[in-house]
Amino acid sequence: MDVFISQYEWIRRTRELLFRYCETMSQEDYVKELESFGGDSIRNLHVHVADCYRVWLGSRALGRSLPRITQDSANTVEEMREIFRKTDDLLHEFLEEFKGDWDHTMHISFGEGDSAEISALWLYTHTVTHEFHHKGQIVKIGRQLGYIPPDTDLIEP
Repeated sequence: MDVFISQYEWIRRTRELLFRYCETMSQEDYVKELESFGGDSIRNLHVHVADCYRVWLGSRALGRSLPRITQDSANTVEEMREIFRKTDDLLHEFLEEFKGDWDHTMHISFGEGDSAEISALWLYTHTVTHEFHHKGQIVKIGRQLGYIPPDTDLIEP
């Protein structure tokens, strides 16, 4: 068993619960920007999460030139699901590339002269915990808009 593939499968299941929750919302609420969240919307947070995977794993770790994911990339949950299907492919490519070599470090530039030596394990951990951080915000925004969320914690039946 590959523990990272199994772990990511749980993350995907949780994301699917969140997508189903978002499908109960009107399209207007899915893209509604809330001042109480710095002008972010649920859609914008989904875009931000997918783009984080793209930047850290695709561009920085794998050295791929990938198009930026922007707010205009998706306006519906189904369009966002398609973006995350591509994100899943990218993550699996990353997991295959660094399988068994999680201590492998890369020199990562952050712009404006900042850089660091970062391990493949750090990159994986950063991106998945980043998604869960924003998952909580998405649930909170949904509550503020009047939608009751399901339990999106990693609880196995």
